[in-house]
Amino acid sequence: MVVGGFHGKILQVNLSRKNFSKVEIKDSEIRSFIGGTGLAASILYDYLTLDLNPLSPEAPLLFLTGPFTGTIVPLSSRYALAGKSPLTGLWGESTSGGYFPFFLKQTGYDGILIIGSLEKPAYLLVGEGGVEFRDASHLWGFSTYETMDAIKREVGGKVYVACIGPAGENLVKYSCVLNDNGRAAGRCGFGAVMGFKKLKAVAVYGSRKPPIAKIDDLKGYVDLALNEIKLNPFIYLIKEYSPAGYVSVGYGFGDTPAYYFSSTIFPMIKVSGRTLKLNYYVKDEPCAGCPIGCGKKILYGKNGIEYVDTVGYEALISLGPLCGIFSLDDIIKIHHLCNVYGLDIISTGAVLAFSIYLYKEGFLANKEFNGGIDYGDSSKIISLIEKIAKRVSIGDLLAEGVKNIGLRLGISQDELCHVKGLEIPMHEPRAFSMQALSYVTGSRGGCHLRPDYYLIDVTTTSLPELEIFPSERFDESEGKIRMMVKFQNVREVFDSLILCKFSPLSLTTITSLYNAVTGFQLTPLELNIAGERIYNLKRCINIKLGMKREDEKLPSRITKPLKDSATLGYSPNIDDMLKKYYKIRDLDWSTGKPLKNKLLSLGLEKQAKELWE
Repeated sequence: MVVGGFHGKILQVNLSRKNFSKVEIKDSEIRSFIGGTGLAASILYDYLTLDLNPLSPEAPLLFLTGPFTGTIVPLSSRYALAGKSPLTGLWGESTSGGYFPFFLKQTGYDGILIIGSLEKPAYLLVGEGGVEFRDASHLWGFSTYETMDAIKREVGGKVYVACIGPAGENLVKYSCVLNDNGRAAGRCGFGAVMGFKKLKAVAVYGSRKPPIAKIDDLKGYVDLALNEIKLNPFIYLIKEYSPAGYVSVGYGFGDTPAYYFSSTIFPMIKVSGRTLKLNYYVKDEPCAGCPIGCGKKILYGKNGIEYVDTVGYEALISLGPLCGIFSLDDIIKIHHLCNVYGLDIISTGAVLAFSIYLYKEGFLANKEFNGGIDYGDSSKIISLIEKIAKRVSIGDLLAEGVKNIGLRLGISQDELCHVKGLEIPMHEPRAFSMQALSYVTGSRGGCHLRPDYYLIDVTTTSLPELEIFPSERFDESEGKIRMMVKFQNVREVFDSLILCKFSPLSLTTITSLYNAVTGFQLTPLELNIAGERIYNLKRCINIKLGMKREDEKLPSRITKPLKDSATLGYSPNIDDMLKKYYKIRDLDWSTGKPLKNKLLSLGLEKQAKELWE
């Protein structure tokens, strides 16, 4: 019997042999790990080893949907990419929205597991009948936009494409996979994994809908969900201004880093979401079935009409104030180039700002930047984008990411703004205590979404089912950390369903939707326990891959108090919070491992045996 929301099978594609097979997903595995990144961790657990090179034929890459993908549940057209990150060497995952996820599910498969590598470039055409290998030699070197357009012309009909650009082809460690033009599975460097495999793209089509256990119940709960979305005031901000609307909100809390994390003070009005909307927005571009439409088509170009894709909050800050740039024209151009080449905008912005720091501190010479570089030097920044994507000159070093750049140049670890190799996003750990803690304990490293606890304190969001309530933002108490742990579990559930992080739905409504789709009968607490199981499984993978407790730290550059900032001089006490966190999570302080009894209580017997026997 197939669980509702699933076709019950994935395609396993061997690029080396150019063949494929259908692999069944067990109902028990779905029940334990939900779907999306949780199910991906379960499927990939045995593949991922310490000695596995993520840029090798043996390295797996998994495209996977969740039980909500392809259904009428709002804000659910998302897919996950998972594998071993070439940037961090640890567990890697990224999700993306648009129309590609919806039609990936419509192929009649829940996902695609890719192993092996190609001798020459190709793309996969996946439909209800399986996989067709198509030559992509003529597409190698194409931008992401050119690639999507070319494949659509070649295939004809309704086909949706996820692809890499030149950055992925050249194995830039933070290159990404783009679909539906500006939608990106941005973090962890999976563009490089596809580039090594010479897999230019995956194109999908189909009309096979997943089964729904209780369709009438689902329709009723969807109506309830749509009403919750409509009444949420934070959603108005996102709908009106895109995620860029958070710029003015975050600025008031000192949550908007500038000048390579040395300040939070800058001319905010120049890069606010409102300024962006008034001068550039044309129309909404929502993901499939989304009632919000945070994606915006932008009119850009002073001497002609050119349309480019959404510039969200992370892009505005990472490619703007973090680099000392406050011209929206320049930020939009830099962002567009990142999409063209297939670069993660968070890591790219952090690397660009870091390169300015390196020059100003004397670690890189004038010749590397044709006479030097400073904050606000847009023309130099723009030239660096192409050099990074093509690994030309200084771009070859910068393509390695902040951690690896620092190691090669002998830079103090306290100046390297990353956690576990993943560059810090655009939310200040000095603005919210739990955001600092989430960075050091996140399953993929420095991540603002696993969880995005700042939203609890900023938007006064509550999850009463789990006794999670907003509180003083600098609070480091055990009580607040317990709430953060539960919310971290919630976000693991989101990435497994897969549900957009902008979804404001109550956990009760989410659980009702899940039960109607799958046919299960879970409570909100039981769903949260599934999130706890998923978090611990990913931690076990990271322990396998060499992560140590000492890796869970923040550099002093982003913990030392800032003057004249809305962070009010706060500095997170990571060591103290981490000790409380480890106690609450039942983690071993010396190794970072989940304790054996914790793993056994969550049904992770195999992991308990491997880690402790």
